[in-house]
Amino acid sequence: MTVPEERERWAPPAASLPEPRPPAEDRAAWFSYTAANDQIVWSAALSALLGRVPAQGGMTRQVLAHFVHRDDLAAALGAITEAWTTRATVRATVRLMRHDGGWFDVDCRIEPMMSPDGTVRGIRGTVRDVTDRERARREDARLTRRGETVQTSLVEPDPATGLLTRARFADEIDRALRQAAGALLVLRVQAEGGGDELLHRTARSLEDRVGPDQLLGRVGTNEIAVLLAACTWQAACAQADTLVEAVRADSGAQVWGGLVRFRPDGEAGSHDLLIDAEQAWRQSREADCPITLVAHPVPARDRQGSYRNRVADALGTDRFTLYSQPILELQTNRVTRHELLLRVLDEADGPQSPTQVLDAAERLDAVFDIDLWVVERAMRLAAEQPGMGLQINLSGRSVGDPRLTAEVERLLAQYEVNPEQLTFEITETALIGNLSEARRFADRIRDLGCSLALDDFGSGYASFRYLRLFPIYLVKIDGEYVVDLVGNPQDQVLVRALVQVCQAYGIHTVAEFVQDEATLRMLRELGVDYVQGYLIGRPSPVVPGGLA
Repeated sequence: MTVPEERERWAPPAASLPEPRPPAEDRAAWFSYTAANDQIVWSAALSALLGRVPAQGGMTRQVLAHFVHRDDLAAALGAITEAWTTRATVRATVRLMRHDGGWFDVDCRIEPMMSPDGTVRGIRGTVRDVTDRERARREDARLTRRGETVQTSLVEPDPATGLLTRARFADEIDRALRQAAGALLVLRVQAEGGGDELLHRTARSLEDRVGPDQLLGRVGTNEIAVLLAACTWQAACAQADTLVEAVRADSGAQVWGGLVRFRPDGEAGSHDLLIDAEQAWRQSREADCPITLVAHPVPARDRQGSYRNRVADALGTDRFTLYSQPILELQTNRVTRHELLLRVLDEADGPQSPTQVLDAAERLDAVFDIDLWVVERAMRLAAEQPGMGLQINLSGRSVGDPRLTAEVERLLAQYEVNPEQLTFEITETALIGNLSEARRFADRIRDLGCSLALDDFGSGYASFRYLRLFPIYLVKIDGEYVVDLVGNPQDQVLVRALVQVCQAYGIHTVAEFVQDEATLRMLRELGVDYVQGYLIGRPSPVVPGGLA
């Protein structure tokens, strides 16, 4: 009798609620295969673990492969082959698929069944559920990989231009502010179909024209800044005019500039100066002139006062509200997490996306109060639902604010929340105010027992860099690569690669924008850990006790 041929692969069914499993003491299960009639027999306990009994007509050797996880088929076949050929007992640990599409781990003891003439007439397998043990083992291995793959130092260059990133450039502005007077020039470069290539050419053009002590940084999607440190205002104005005209001539693009003066004794910090310079180039664009000069930084009270009042008014009049969207864990087929989503209520009390409000608040350094409002309400919900995980979105500016860590610690103590319930999400395209402070925040919340997630993974140029910079527990694959996954082979390749990278780094994955069963099945096959989208549940208003 030959060894059973390689089993056909089985695509698990769509997600459904897991069926009840028997008590631990009743989980012993077995199966046997007899070669003479090519039939399998298995116990009721094994059927209970799998969640269904196969049709009688299908009780052949082929049916076993339908219940073995696709990634463990080779190991299972190898164990059967070894037991059959060596006539010895073989042990293997594999994952078996339940009827609802989830899986569990088993230790399998495979023994040959001998005929009186000494030939092998079949095999018998004894199965024991070891899910808890294997899950703990995988978690230990994941934590080990995570510890080995988090980078110990910060990477500075922007990969598209080779210039300093905005966060690092802001650090250099702060350094210059402590030393001498100077100026900050921000250039907005725009051309149809320009993109990173245009910005790359602009960076090279500027490098040929600035002095060795004058730093360049990419401070926005189409913005390059020049730090004119230890420079008189007259010299800065002259050089700014020259640089704007040179970039226009070299690139053929539209270029607008904003030049802001600074002094060591001034009130404005690096972010204030960047905001003022960005506002200045916008004024240039509106006035259709090459450059706008700001001899004195805008007073902080004028810059932030009006917007802070608007934010305070919105918070005080309940114009902000929270929605939640469920997240399904694919192994257990249970909703184990919810993402909390901020909404802004219009005059008719209709929920609207907060994107524009948050963007302005972040640029004007007024977003901290909004994020703190969200964190506090998340703590209340976590206290009300101790078994539910909550994912909280934070702006990059707040993550880089040292006050946030202290507030998180205070609220954890105040509401007596289990920190393991909380995962803080930051988008990879978020403008982090201070990268060093952000790393300190990430390390501290990890020490407290909370987790960090990276949102919109794959949507920007910093994705893989952030995996090394921060102790990230979970990444959310950008829905752009998921929404058409089944019909787009390129997206399939990308998602598979992202999942494999995250697995190598010891990081869990969530796929967003899951809208149909076919996509869900493919994500299971690709090894994604969690899914989120309209198929699982739409965002709904948060009410006390309403996240179960």
